[in-house]
Amino acid sequence: MDSGTLISFLAVDLLLVCVPGADWAYVIGAGLRGRSVGLAVTGLVSGYALHTALAAAGLAVLVAGSPALLTALTVTGAAYLVWLGWSVLRRPGVPQAGEAVERDRWRVFLRGATISGLNPKGLLLYLSVLPQFLVTHDARLPVPAQTAGLGLLHMACCAAVYATVGVLARRLLGARPAAARAVTRTSGAAMLGIGAFLLVQRLALGG
Repeated sequence: MDSGTLISFLAVDLLLVCVPGADWAYVIGAGLRGRSVGLAVTGLVSGYALHTALAAAGLAVLVAGSPALLTALTVTGAAYLVWLGWSVLRRPGVPQAGEAVERDRWRVFLRGATISGLNPKGLLLYLSVLPQFLVTHDARLPVPAQTAGLGLLHMACCAAVYATVGVLARRLLGARPAAARAVTRTSGAAMLGIGAFLLVQRLALGG
């Protein structure tokens, strides 16, 4: 895989990662509630690590070739986005102090892994976008190794962007409760809308 292919993938990947969605909403909420942004980001990246491992093992090709399985995964992820968006709208993030007294560190990590693991945008990347950058003829590396390499590059992009978003949310919105509520409510509404759209679209195609 040449440098041109890697740069092209990086450009597309950064574009996808920088589009606000469920991952953004989670790290913003973690920053505002005084939770560990690092743990939240680690959880999100771990979800994509699972995607990378499954894709490198060839399961992404299997899922892409099974409409029923792809529909089930998409519907599950969309339903989770709807639930998560509604939860955010009900309890918008507000600045809180006391990260040191946080007692649910494992929950912060696990929820991040669940969000990214079920994120339809992640499924789109690994099932539709990433395979377009794989070299199948006269390649120096086998396809699984290329897949793992691109997956690791995606994880690095996620870690950098999401950590920046979380830290900026804490610093810029930490002293502005009204702005913090507006941002988190907007994120929640976006997640709910995207999840509902995907549910309707997928169920309509299934019907």
